Amino acid sequence: MGWFVFEALVAAGVLLFMVWWTMFSGRRRDEHRSDDEPPGPPGAG
Repeated sequence: MGWFVFEALVAAGVLLFMVWWTMFSGRRRDEHRSDDEPPGPPGAG
């Protein structure tokens, strides 16, 4: 029974890590753009 709890905790940790990685990996602290600003030109990166 303990193994199932451990495995569930590991799976939840991996899920939380993936959510955190996709939300915050490519964004810098000074890079906040509101939704009402128009997007830049394509390829401006």
